[in-house]
Amino acid sequence: MRKVWIEAALNGSWGRALQPGIPDTVETIIAEGVACARAGATIIHVHAYDGGGPQTYDWQVYARIIEGIRNQVDVPVYPSYPAFITTGDDSSPLADVAARFADIEELAARGLLDFAVIDPGSANLSLTKTTATAAPGGTYMNPESQIRYALDLAARHGLHTDFAIYEPGFLRAGAALARVAGVKVPIYRLMFCNLIAVGLPPKPYALAAYHALLEEEAPGAPWMIAGVSADLRPLFTDTIVRGGHIRVGLEDAPLGTQATNLELVEEAVRMVRGHGAEPATPAEMRQALAASSAQNPAS
Repeated sequence: MRKVWIEAALNGSWGRALQPGIPDTVETIIAEGVACARAGATIIHVHAYDGGGPQTYDWQVYARIIEGIRNQVDVPVYPSYPAFITTGDDSSPLADVAARFADIEELAARGLLDFAVIDPGSANLSLTKTTATAAPGGTYMNPESQIRYALDLAARHGLHTDFAIYEPGFLRAGAALARVAGVKVPIYRLMFCNLIAVGLPPKPYALAAYHALLEEEAPGAPWMIAGVSADLRPLFTDTIVRGGHIRVGLEDAPLGTQATNLELVEEAVRMVRGHGAEPATPAEMRQALAASSAQNPAS
């Protein structure tokens, strides 16, 4: 029977002002991560918050969350990494790649990660519904030097790379750089965006185009769909038929979504089973990744 990975992205960087239902304390993130994993989520993705307020990238807070979830259920939990966004001023401390990835390095060194996250490209964050008087959107920066640094981190710690593909060029560059870095086979997370005018919208033609490009650049690599303030449920059928996996949760859902993370995971489980498939367990996902790496070495 076909096994489909369901990733639950619990919160993101929105804050409760934009996405009121997100968990934003260590305790609520742990509780929702455990509940989603027990309901059928294969992977848990979190942004760290410590008592509300803005998100933090402090590895010690992430460690409390990851260990808090994994002490109750065997599921991979992976963090975010600091977004280097510039509006023309390149004085950000995140221009220092070692500083940007310092907390990820600490988590990897402690054996808390299955995945090393890096977005293999840069993009302008223009809004789809901007106005003539709106402040210009920033530029999300991932210079190739930093991508190579993150891939080296993944190789040193034996981690799979998790690529967020915001533009078709991200896929091509990520595949090429992964090959020369000699990392384990990456996971390609195809991003469909409504809020920001980046990449392709959540439409069937966009999924078909991305899938065709993926088969050309990284045949056989595991992939899933995800979004930025986008309802991807209309793409689930085509994704499952094409052999892909799905991501749900309040990080990706349209802003103001009333459903909870647990309800979104439960709905995804029903949809997967409705297509004659079954949600993969974390063990089954790890076995599939090991087999994929053996069949499709990056180098």
